[in-house]
Amino acid sequence: MADPAAEEAAPVSKQQKLCSGVLSMDTCPPECLQSPDKPESADGPKQNGTEAVVVGSKEEQDPKGAEETKIQEDLKESEDPKKPEEEPQTDVEVEKVAEEEAKEEPLGPDDVVCDSCIESPCRALKSCLTCLVSYCEAHLRPHLENPKFHNHRLVEPLRDIERRTCESHKWPLELFCCADECCVCQDCVTEEHKGHNTVPVVEARSRIEKELREKQSEMVKTVTAGENAINKLQLNTVSIEHSVTEVRGVIESQFEELQAVVERAKREVTEILEGEEKQALRQAEGIRVHLEQRCTELKKTQGQMEKLSKNKNDVDFLQEYSEWKKEATDISLPGVYIGLTDRLNSFSRVIVDSTRQLCAMLVSSYIEKVKETCKNDKMGIKTTVHEIIAAKHNMSLPDPVTHADFLKYVAHVSFDADTAHKFLRLTEENRKVTNTTPWQHPYPDVPERFENWRQVLATESFYLGRHYFEADMSGEGAHVGLTYKSIDRKGSESNSCITGNNFSWCVQWNGRTFSAWHSDVETPLTAEKFTRIGVYVDYSRGLLAFYGVDDTMTLIHEYKAEFLEPIYPAFWLSKKENVVALVAPGEPLRLKSPSPPTSPPIGANVSKIAA
Repeated sequence: MADPAAEEAAPVSKQQKLCSGVLSMDTCPPECLQSPDKPESADGPKQNGTEAVVVGSKEEQDPKGAEETKIQEDLKESEDPKKPEEEPQTDVEVEKVAEEEAKEEPLGPDDVVCDSCIESPCRALKSCLTCLVSYCEAHLRPHLENPKFHNHRLVEPLRDIERRTCESHKWPLELFCCADECCVCQDCVTEEHKGHNTVPVVEARSRIEKELREKQSEMVKTVTAGENAINKLQLNTVSIEHSVTEVRGVIESQFEELQAVVERAKREVTEILEGEEKQALRQAEGIRVHLEQRCTELKKTQGQMEKLSKNKNDVDFLQEYSEWKKEATDISLPGVYIGLTDRLNSFSRVIVDSTRQLCAMLVSSYIEKVKETCKNDKMGIKTTVHEIIAAKHNMSLPDPVTHADFLKYVAHVSFDADTAHKFLRLTEENRKVTNTTPWQHPYPDVPERFENWRQVLATESFYLGRHYFEADMSGEGAHVGLTYKSIDRKGSESNSCITGNNFSWCVQWNGRTFSAWHSDVETPLTAEKFTRIGVYVDYSRGLLAFYGVDDTMTLIHEYKAEFLEPIYPAFWLSKKENVVALVAPGEPLRLKSPSPPTSPPIGANVSKIAA
């Protein structure tokens, strides 16, 4: 007969044996999962002296408790006589089972893949902010069981974990600082962003996406309005020509009565009309070119916004949005209204009435009345453009005073290579021009190029609103100013130069003093020497001002004018070794540029001509 005490002790021995088997399984991880001799990050941050920081399920945060629960369940199963006793699985078998289970469910597009599974990718269970690596269930075990990994931070799987982790604190970037417009972690909120308004990144993205959708909708409307304005200008160009032709017929019929005595008056009135026609056509063409440039810029911005809106990464989305917002361009566009019919009818009536009344009068009296009619806004031939912009732009803004104030209106300007005279060399991505006389550069012969005056225009034009750019000047005889696109490029007369016509405004440094030039008239100035010139344009007010840029802004000269077309930055380098460089905001003052080479560089396609 068996001893009862021995029978009672038998289950206990079986339980102890099972516990020993289970515990031994945890102490011998497979070779591919064994921990390193040293922690992966010795300087990983610790939280209040605790051993492991695990953001996840309760079992992952307390691996020992999970092991004890598993042991108790195994013990209950061993005590149940209905269930057969099973042999414990080895670590390799456990890993294979986990990998097979992961393979059964296919990976989705938003799933994070384990970085340690090379041949057959598995779904990651956790990401380690210390290792900056994501692990599946099998490869995560060393982090849960080996004390050397207890100071590592585990979180839910993260895609692009390096970009979504705070570089300073190694915590996930889960918050968005509204004040600084950047993503922060929970420790940043208590340090450099303390007291700032923060919201979860998901909420911040939701807000910004709504704003972005509104801006996209507004952008579509603006682009459509710009394209419609271009179509209007093209139609109005035909209307201008047709209307002017009608008025020319009136002039012809009326001057038949005056051919003998007022032939001179007839010629001059016809010239006035043709001049007004050319002015209207030039204005329409200039506005059309400007609108095409604006539409191209707006479409580019629209593409950037569409690309940004498709970014699935919250942090990357917010960071790119913040950068994009700083460089965001103005989306306003002008509307175009050209009404010539009524004014031309009035012009015709003046011709008819004047013909009847002034047949016996002198030619000079007749011409003065026609000129007076053309100057009258209600009767003259004039293209009227109304600015269609948001209400906030209609508010009266204070005039800029400090350098920072002017930089709010900064425009990125570059030289137009198609306009540069052949003695001018463009470098630094067309942001620096040098007079290399007598060395000529092999530029193609195009209608836009200046042929006799060593001048160059900018690619960008200014139309409506406020604009500002800076240029460094070196050498005597450098001129900086603005002009219309219609300036003559091939002429040798003074009206082809930015100093010699009534639609160009500029300043010159002659080596001793500054001078202002307009309509071939020089105005000496008393300003001291500056190597950097700031040019400020308030198009709507007809204001053009030149400043010396240093620690403070010093006004050199300003013009008051009525701009009828988009205006282009223009530069005349009248002497050898003149240099003008367009600079970015905050760029340090440049040194005087070296003289051009005395002989052409090897392989350069240049030809020497007489100075």
